[in-house]
Amino acid sequence: MKRSEILRVEKYLREKFGNTMITLSEQQDGSCEVNLDDEFIGIIFRDDEDGEVSYDFHMAILEMDLEPV
Repeated sequence: MKRSEILRVEKYLREKFGNTMITLSEQQDGSCEVNLDDEFIGIIFRDDEDGEVSYDFHMAILEMDLEPV
């Protein structure tokens, strides 16, 4: 991902979730790590299949991090 794309996606996520503590950092493989207040929460991949660009956000939630019901 280009730096301009990273900034646009970061701005979108901050506005969408109402949280300015979301940051994206570029990785060597072209993906971006998504952090919330310096805690890793997921990864974003750029997809430009069929001439259309999208950004896929993947977030794994570990069962051990969930509160009991």
